Amino acid sequence: MTNDPLLSPFQLRHLTLKNRIFLSAHEPAYAEDGLPKDRYRAYHVERARAGVALTMTAGSASVSRDSPPAFNNILAWKDEVVGWMKRLTDDCHAHGTAVMIQLTHLGRRTRWDRGDWLPVVSAGPAREVAHRAFPKTAEDWDIARIVADYADAAERMQAAGLDGIELEAYGHLLDQFWSPLTNALEPPWGGDLDDRMRLSMEVLRAIRDRVGPDFIVGIRHVADEALPGGIGAAEGLEIARRLKASGLVDFLNVIRGHIDTDAGLTDVIPVQGMKSAPHLDFAGGIRAATGLPTLHAARIPDLATARHAIAEGKLDMVGMTRAHLADPHLIAKLVAGAEDRIRPCVGANYCLDRIYQGGSAYCLHNPATGRELTMPHLVPKAAAPLKVVVVGAGPGGLEAARVAAERGHEVVLHEAANDPGGQVRLLARHPRRAEMMAVIDWRMAECTRLGVSFRFNSWAEPETVQAEAPDVAIVATGGLPPEPGLAEGDGLAVSAWDILSGAVRPGTNVLLWDDAGDHAGLQTAETLAASGARVEIVCRDRGLVPEVMAMSLTPAIRALQRADVVWTPTWRLDAIRRTGNALTARLGSDYGPETRERQVDQVVVNTGTHPLDDLYFGLRPGASNLGEVDYPALIEGRPQALNRNPEGRYRLFRIGDAVAARNVHAAIYDALRLVKDL
Repeated sequence: MTNDPLLSPFQLRHLTLKNRIFLSAHEPAYAEDGLPKDRYRAYHVERARAGVALTMTAGSASVSRDSPPAFNNILAWKDEVVGWMKRLTDDCHAHGTAVMIQLTHLGRRTRWDRGDWLPVVSAGPAREVAHRAFPKTAEDWDIARIVADYADAAERMQAAGLDGIELEAYGHLLDQFWSPLTNALEPPWGGDLDDRMRLSMEVLRAIRDRVGPDFIVGIRHVADEALPGGIGAAEGLEIARRLKASGLVDFLNVIRGHIDTDAGLTDVIPVQGMKSAPHLDFAGGIRAATGLPTLHAARIPDLATARHAIAEGKLDMVGMTRAHLADPHLIAKLVAGAEDRIRPCVGANYCLDRIYQGGSAYCLHNPATGRELTMPHLVPKAAAPLKVVVVGAGPGGLEAARVAAERGHEVVLHEAANDPGGQVRLLARHPRRAEMMAVIDWRMAECTRLGVSFRFNSWAEPETVQAEAPDVAIVATGGLPPEPGLAEGDGLAVSAWDILSGAVRPGTNVLLWDDAGDHAGLQTAETLAASGARVEIVCRDRGLVPEVMAMSLTPAIRALQRADVVWTPTWRLDAIRRTGNALTARLGSDYGPETRERQVDQVVVNTGTHPLDDLYFGLRPGASNLGEVDYPALIEGRPQALNRNPEGRYRLFRIGDAVAARNVHAAIYDALRLVKDL
């Protein structure tokens, strides 16, 4: 589509951007010692190679030592950052991709017990809920130091050859000065809007004095905090107009909302089951009112939405960051006319949720993202074709089949059910998680394209697999809920799967014992509550649903609060007994001998799964490796070459929940890193 508006170039001052898609500033937490070393560079270069016009690194790079990283940010106050950023920039430039970086002082959006243990600083003493630090109110010498730090960091980035920088002003120090909710200072740094914006203007002037008029400088800013007493839409528009009038800013990147709580952050960056592009029209309004080049990113997951944003003149550049985590070759596929082959972002938010809990960003269903140094996005052909039999059409089994077929192997897949999907199909029955089926549908389409032979309604026994005469057999049969293991009354409980599948109707007064703390338990609670049941969730954890991370938890918490669901942490279910027509559930505690009882009409248990592994153990005696995995070879990316049984006729492996209960990402990663070397 040569007339596709997404593929039209955009002129940002002297910089020609080759298309209208950019990666918004985000921190995948791949930095090492606060520096964007090889792993960080490989991540951005992969997306540059595939055609993205602009990659905005960091989210955000810290300019000051008293802005310690909240999630493994780049440390822009280090002189050593220049060399590493230059290597990243040069490599991206080689593919025609522009590079910028987002710079910030986090203000109160961090913790005092990180980095150098310096006091957190802000425009007032109000604590940010998300990071819990009580900030010191900035003094004049703090402000002078921070202004100089911004200029120093900008100069480093110019020296590294970047095309420009973007300042962060949503939830960070600059807009903590803007917002009446957080600025408790007297003039000249607090009070009316002129004074609340004074820090930003001084920072911009200091940067311009240092880097000159030609270096591109933009700002990603909140134009409506959506909080009573905060920056409203009218004041946000006025801020945008003043930024334009200053002549110091080349572009705006518009944000709507607040990020000081998990719920607020989730509304700014919506997750699965929430509205796509909720702030697009708002950003378009800022563009229309200011005439400044306008960028925006907030759950724009597909090219159709992005195309609309450009074609209708709402944006000049559209951010598709999570979409590029799912498929870094999104633009290459668009250019090649293969838009239907793009691996879709399903909004599961595994990427961001991991960052906010101190991990690295990984895509739920693209395990090569963030592992570009060891995992291929494009699977190479094998030297010689093999016969590969896969059993199980859940996400792990389908990934194994897909990768094996990409390698050029002959692949046969057996699945006991009538349809693919495994546990994903069960969880996707919930309307808010229906997008999860795209994890399955994309793999089914790819497997079909690659010629995988499917055998549905096939309960594979060892003889079934052996009759196929495979070179390699991969067992991806998943798991099943175990007996709860109570002191009494196992048979009186029903499983979360019973409720989710519709096999058992919800009761009216239900105790849900959630010992797995995962999506299955959470969705079961919602299903029960939606039926009108009174629901109490009991868990032995200190917190809520520890396997479901903060942003993904937000919509569920809202639904459960509306239904007045009761949560009882730090207790466990010990026993159930029948009392007349009711059930008595006895609760115990890991903290002491105390017990409690509940009178209910239904007890539902969610205790995860145990491997469905009979097939695997039935196949082991005939396997040359006896099912053993060479872990060093797996980790180092070498083929599996163990031969423990010279009489064996095939190599045997199992993946995903057929090994142990984990999650979708783990099952898919199991498959990719094993099969890419077959």
